[in-house]
Amino acid sequence: MKVCVMSTMFVIFFSPLLLTGCASAVGDESYDYSANTECLDEPLASQYGGGLVKNPGFDLGLNGWTTFGQGKIALRFSRTGNKFIVAYNRSQPSDSVTQVVSLGKELLYTFSAWLQIGNGKANVSALLKTSNNAQIITVGSVIAKFGEKIKGAQITINQIKPRFHIGCGSTETIINTKAYQDWFTPRFTATTFDNEMKWYYVEKEQGKENYTIPDAMVSFFEKNGIAIRGHAIHWDSYTVIQQWVKNLSLGDTSIPNRETLNVAVKRIRSVVSRYIGKVNGWDVVNENLHNSFFEDKIGPNASAMFYQLTRQLDPHTPLFLNEYNTLEYATDLNVIPSRFVEKIREIRSYPGNENLNWGIGLQGHFTARPILPYIRSVLDVLGATKIPIWLTELDTKKGPQQAAQLEDVMREAFAHPAVEGIIVWAGWKPTTCSEACLTNMSKKLPKGCSELCLTDNNFKNLPTGDVVDKLLKEWRTTNVNGVSDNNGLFESNVFHGGYSVAVSHPQIPSIVKLNITVTNNKPGPLEVSISL
Repeated sequence: MKVCVMSTMFVIFFSPLLLTGCASAVGDESYDYSANTECLDEPLASQYGGGLVKNPGFDLGLNGWTTFGQGKIALRFSRTGNKFIVAYNRSQPSDSVTQVVSLGKELLYTFSAWLQIGNGKANVSALLKTSNNAQIITVGSVIAKFGEKIKGAQITINQIKPRFHIGCGSTETIINTKAYQDWFTPRFTATTFDNEMKWYYVEKEQGKENYTIPDAMVSFFEKNGIAIRGHAIHWDSYTVIQQWVKNLSLGDTSIPNRETLNVAVKRIRSVVSRYIGKVNGWDVVNENLHNSFFEDKIGPNASAMFYQLTRQLDPHTPLFLNEYNTLEYATDLNVIPSRFVEKIREIRSYPGNENLNWGIGLQGHFTARPILPYIRSVLDVLGATKIPIWLTELDTKKGPQQAAQLEDVMREAFAHPAVEGIIVWAGWKPTTCSEACLTNMSKKLPKGCSELCLTDNNFKNLPTGDVVDKLLKEWRTTNVNGVSDNNGLFESNVFHGGYSVAVSHPQIPSIVKLNITVTNNKPGPLEVSISL
């Protein structure tokens, strides 16, 4: 980030006279309304290739000439054969046309310019001279002041919100556990509910939906400015589908099951319409590369139809393909990167799905040592799609290397430009991170225990929690202080995100404050000019 501090700066805008109901001629490009009030190293290039009017002599008839307001135009010829344009207002009688023509044709040219003065201030005017030198017209004036570069300005930069999300899984216990809330909210900018938004959680029995818990969780996280991933609308696995849903498709499985389709569509409409605008991504059909419940019961295009319906209900939120083992195991051929891309293309090829707003979700359940070069190559391949990537359920295997391996994977993901967020899969419950769970070192995890905990039941960090805290601190830019140099400049490296900038100097009566956003949308440093 480069901050340029100037005492005063100016831009002159020479304003034309605009008549209601006039004709104007423009170049091949539409009018550019943009202007610049920042101090620039070099003046902007002239617009429209120099600003020549298209077809000024009407050699091509009225090509390039248009009307606005209540205006009308027509091309006429004098008795001597000279061409002229007639412009008039519909509300005016024809005998007023001549005056409108002379004004409209002379004064609907616009231009702007940059001027530089050595010091002090000066009156600057813009004049237009007719081609035969018969008339000089003043079209704009301004008092220009010298822009002095200020040395010694005190500058403070603080991150308001990081662009890269570091989040954590969460459970219903956060609703009423104050200690859990106090531990969670200062750390994380995103979350995924472990189970509380899933179909089997809110509709255990057909027709009896209960959103009490997820509603309360959504309300809590919204209040605290924490983004929520919509996990999940559907899950394609036979093992998690409610028994009442399975019962709908008993019998002949050779034809699409209409009842299964109906309840699946009802579920999509229910959860998406309820939380539209409240989530930053939807896992539409969870793990549909490994599983195929809906494809088996409804037809091979089931997932594609679900993505389409979700997009119709919520056209702006990214729709994720969320899978496990893509990062974790090169030997799982169901979800290798090329198969992942193929599935996206398959869903995208369904009529109406060409312009889906995609997201790639890589769960990251590492039950063995992470292979960092392979992780990097997977991110490279999937990143080539230009689709944003999230690690959506990251955990590493319990044991003496758990914290170190968690740090390795998080650093690898954070360093890759295609990755936009990480959810650490460590939602807390008193039963999942109990002393019995934490001290059990058997190879098989006891039932009810989490693979990864960041804190114990007293909300004291475990080594894994210390790793997350260390990275959160490292990846945030806070309390950057500096002083502008002889050229009025101060430069600092910052992470992408939103920032507040405060500038003070003895020459100014009050602190100048502004908010800026640093992104990777443009190459090179972000330059910020401040006029004191």
